[in-house]
Amino acid sequence: QVQLVESGGGAVHPGESLRLSCAASGSVSAISAMGWYRQAPGKQRELVALIASGGNTLYGGSLKGRFSISRDNAKNTVYLQMNSLKPEDTAVYYCGAGYNGWSTSYWGQGTQVTVSS
Repeated sequence: QVQLVESGGGAVHPGESLRLSCAASGSVSAISAMGWYRQAPGKQRELVALIASGGNTLYGGSLKGRFSISRDNAKNTVYLQMNSLKPEDTAVYYCGAGYNGWSTSYWGQGTQVTVSS
C-alpha cells in the first residue's frame, strides 16, 4: 500500500502561482504513476497531471501550458507547479498513485486551492 500526503494548497489571486507537493510512503518502489486530480464543487473529479516512474507525463485537458508536474525520486515526492491561475482552477486537488500503468488506486486527503480576486 501507499500513503500520500499533500501540501501547498491555499488561496491566491488570479494570475498568481502555487506549487503543490505530494509525499508518498509505504510500497513506493512499485508505483507506476503518481500525480494529481482535482474536483470542483458540483463536478466530477478530473485528471490534472500524472508522471510515470520512467518520467513520461500525462496532462488533462489544456492544462499543460500552465501546469507542470515533476518528481523527486529521492524524496518520493511529486510536485505540481501551477502558474497563471484562474478562478476556474478552484478545486480540491488530490494526489493519486497506482501500480498499473496510469491507473490510480491510492488517494491522498486532498488540498484546497482557491483562486479569487
